[in-house]
Amino acid sequence: MRTALFLLTGFLLLAALLILGRLFAANYPAATTVATVVYVALWLVIAAFNMWTGVAKAGYSVTEELPVFALIFLVPAVVAVLVRWRFF
Repeated sequence: MRTALFLLTGFLLLAALLILGRLFAANYPAATTVATVVYVALWLVIAAFNMWTGVAKAGYSVTEELPVFALIFLVPAVVAVLVRWRFF
């Protein structure tokens, strides 16, 4: 359930940043690209913090948390790049 909530949060954050990028695109044409790069960097930090929490606080090993980290980070990041490439 926690993984699904993180994925939902990631997609909501992506939508918010792409809306901001789209709003500023009239004055700054590269705004959607900047929004996508900022999103991927921010989402990497959030996913890494989630992995660290799982290892340090919950007692999981790195090998147990690595697939969850990959899922939580890569799915929204790939969607962000594809949305930017296809629609903006």
